[in-house]
Amino acid sequence: MSDKIKKDQPTRIRLAKAIEKELNYKRFLHSLGVAETAAALAMRYDADVEKAEIAGILHDCAKYMDEKELIGICKKRGVAISDAEYDNPSLLHAKAGAILAQEKYDIDDPEILEAIRNHTTGKPEMSLLDKIIYIADYIEPGRDQAPNLSIVRSMAFEDIDRTLFKILEDILLYLQATGARIDPMTGKTYQYYREELDA
Repeated sequence: MSDKIKKDQPTRIRLAKAIEKELNYKRFLHSLGVAETAAALAMRYDADVEKAEIAGILHDCAKYMDEKELIGICKKRGVAISDAEYDNPSLLHAKAGAILAQEKYDIDDPEILEAIRNHTTGKPEMSLLDKIIYIADYIEPGRDQAPNLSIVRSMAFEDIDRTLFKILEDILLYLQATGARIDPMTGKTYQYYREELDA
């Protein structure tokens, strides 16, 4: 157990106190917003609320790392890095975050680690917790730039799969419009849910 995390406090409190020291204040507030939104979605869809909160608090725990550190920690742990991630190493904060969640914050629940690992690109066959964290990251109260945000926020508590697909669709349209490189996993995730939903 990390020295920064005291065992006599509830997990959500000790993790929040620990990451507050690592992230800038705006990113810290975002993490709390994702945790709260994830907890609400977990209640709506009968998922584990504590796991949703923990994954939300820690999802951006590697955001303070620079590009070299992100590449370095992933290489050191044998984590695959795509060409898109080499072009834009900030995408690696999700994979690096899963590593830190396990090694620094003592999270050993594979479902929480997987939700952190996939919160930027998604993946085919996402678990319910994966979907909750992916969506909560997009719609938390501090977000105000994403396209169709009010629509997506309404959808999120009605149909989680269609909400996931809508976010993926909007992200891909934005990346195409700006000429940004699309991570192959985002494309694969979009195609998978397009076929699943027959969209």
